Amino acid sequence: MTTSLKVAEVFGKEHKNVLRDIETLSCSDEFNRLNFELISYQDSMNREQRAYQMTKDGFSFLVMGYTGDKAGQFKERFIAEFNHREELLKSDEYILARAMEIQSNRIKMLEANLETSQEQLRAQETNLKLQAPKVEYYEKVLDGQGLISTTIIAKDLGMSANALNNKLHKMGVIYQVQGAWVPYSRYQDTGYCKSKTFPYVDKDGKQKTVIHFYWTEKGRQFIINLLQNFKRA
Repeated sequence: MTTSLKVAEVFGKEHKNVLRDIETLSCSDEFNRLNFELISYQDSMNREQRAYQMTKDGFSFLVMGYTGDKAGQFKERFIAEFNHREELLKSDEYILARAMEIQSNRIKMLEANLETSQEQLRAQETNLKLQAPKVEYYEKVLDGQGLISTTIIAKDLGMSANALNNKLHKMGVIYQVQGAWVPYSRYQDTGYCKSKTFPYVDKDGKQKTVIHFYWTEKGRQFIINLLQNFKRA
């Protein structure tokens, strides 16, 4: 295959004139369909322009009317190159070599993708190792301060953490911010709860933090009394 762009370049013609020559060829519609294909390309100003891709037969028919010694030389070179490539496509050695080249390129691409994935996994593993002592530290701080999670309080009350959070929300004690339950401002300075910040790695391997609220012993007693009074009411 070759293109109208290449023909214009080699034969020293303006591309628009080559397009005109192709579109005014005195050949059958069947021959035109089999040997010329309309394509597009981006010019130097990044605009989409028309061009044609053609077979050896299409090329031969097109340039048949081009005259002059130089035109004759170019015709011979084009036809010789077409024939050379046709012979290559009949060669088992060439086909095998080309197939191996394509396979090699695919393997390289897969290896590059695998290396990228492994680098991401190594980065996440490193971040997790860096987080480990921080998480252990925060757990010790929580234990040392006697902070209690909503899950533990809910279990003592015979319900799920989700059910307890919903009850406290309806009572105007807590509300949700970006998926996390936090106390309303009137309860934040009562000593009922304390917040702790935890680091984590997101799905893209980025280091981030999240804030969790925990109840104090005073806060747990407040919740128990609140629910008991609610039942009596």
